[in-house]
Amino acid sequence: MSVTHLNQVELAARWKISPRTLERWRWTGEGPAFIKIGGRVVYRLDDVEAYEANRHCSSTADKPAVKLA
Repeated sequence: MSVTHLNQVELAARWKISPRTLERWRWTGEGPAFIKIGGRVVYRLDDVEAYEANRHCSSTADKPAVKLA
């Protein structure tokens, strides 16, 4: 069975950022879409990959094409 969801710690490790950054992004409406069931937050792998694709830049002068929430 393939992984279809990532928890906050797994996504933070994937992107080499702090889990607290993901918490802040959820609070400010930034970052990929997430699902919250009870107190548990998970990210669908499809949403994470779509977010990554839309954040692709060719140079440091480029800005991401779309801000996703």
